[in-house]
Amino acid sequence: MARGQGPVRQRLRGSLARLALAMLVACSLVLSLAPAALAQVVLPVPRVTVYPGDVITDAMLIDKSFRGPDFEGPGYARTREALIGKVARSTLLPNLPVSMSGLREPFAVQQGQAATVFFQSGALIITTTAVSLQSASVGEVISLRNTDSGTTIRGIVQADGTVRVGQP
Repeated sequence: MARGQGPVRQRLRGSLARLALAMLVACSLVLSLAPAALAQVVLPVPRVTVYPGDVITDAMLIDKSFRGPDFEGPGYARTREALIGKVARSTLLPNLPVSMSGLREPFAVQQGQAATVFFQSGALIITTTAVSLQSASVGEVISLRNTDSGTTIRGIVQADGTVRVGQP
């Protein structure tokens, strides 16, 4: 060992030891604060696999806790009421949060089924029957074929399953 290297190595070791100790303290501080920073969120999740087209019932759901910022956003169903009665657009897997984009309202009018179509202007109301050319939920615009004339008409699906044509 050359002369004068002993104290330099010793100072270097001391500096590295202090740096390692500081990093250890910082890591333990971050890890101890992490659980407090991550809030626990309870979300309704499917108990069983729900396939596209299935109507979600209360018996299909359970509540499950999740941690992390990914589950705190607006994209997931927060309550059972937000899920019950909705129809799955895609497969919903058990014990996983349900994305609101994976749900839709049930169809009020089914494709190929007869629907009552009405036109209203003041006190005048005209009704007829038409066959739906597509399925649609309440508030959606739908195409229908008039059974009397064979012409295609478009209207807005109402909550009672009828279709309104013309200006509201």
